[in-house]
Amino acid sequence: MTSSSPIFRIATYNLHKCRGFDLRIVPERILSVLKELEADILCLQEIVNDPTGPPQLNQAHLIAETFPDFHVAFGVNREYQGGTYGNMTLSRFPILGWKNHDLSREGREPRGVLQTEIEVTRGRMVHVFNVHLGTGHMERRYQARKLLNPEVLEQPALVGPRLVLGDFNEWTRGLTTRLLQSSFQTFRPRHAARYPRTFPGMLPLVSLDHCYYDEPLQLQFSRLWRSRTALWASDHLPLIAEFRLANVAAMPRTGRSHSAA
Repeated sequence: MTSSSPIFRIATYNLHKCRGFDLRIVPERILSVLKELEADILCLQEIVNDPTGPPQLNQAHLIAETFPDFHVAFGVNREYQGGTYGNMTLSRFPILGWKNHDLSREGREPRGVLQTEIEVTRGRMVHVFNVHLGTGHMERRYQARKLLNPEVLEQPALVGPRLVLGDFNEWTRGLTTRLLQSSFQTFRPRHAARYPRTFPGMLPLVSLDHCYYDEPLQLQFSRLWRSRTALWASDHLPLIAEFRLANVAAMPRTGRSHSAA
């Protein structure tokens, strides 16, 4: 890695509360998969944080303990069995700030996007948005409009590229996909077994997990992770990507609005 043009690996993974394809909650399997990914930045969804509950529900702590050299941010989306539940971002690089944005629609399960400001090399920032959207069609349309506005992705003060990744729960080209594709670059992940889809993990039929990015980020590599443990550990497969941060001066972003298509 060079200071002028660093390369880093980022991964997104819905842990499904550490409940595997066999319906057993086994955090140790998830931890094994996370180690396999060898990522510099981990964006995780559906994590339980319950320090006073049984060990299998103290998932956020177990993950942080497994990666002691990583910086950690946890975004609470709702209460869960005496603890909390939400998204978690871990970074080998310093996290200089973070904020959890509420994307919930009334009458639906609370959802959010965890924003972290990550300094991947001295003086150079990447804004990472760890997303978990809803399962309803109209719910996602509402969330798409909230996501693509000056309070979240279009914050005028943001300097440097954005990475938007996570579980979008959208397998067709809906409003969320159209709006994000109009503002960001994306990719179709490669896989040696020619399965480009992420859900359900054992027999993936649809792609729910995606990654969108800005220049000067340059995609170097992408892949769905289908190790033997990953097939059982969750109902999603991890998506990994490597980026080079090109040495281009970043300018403040001007906010713009998006209307429904």
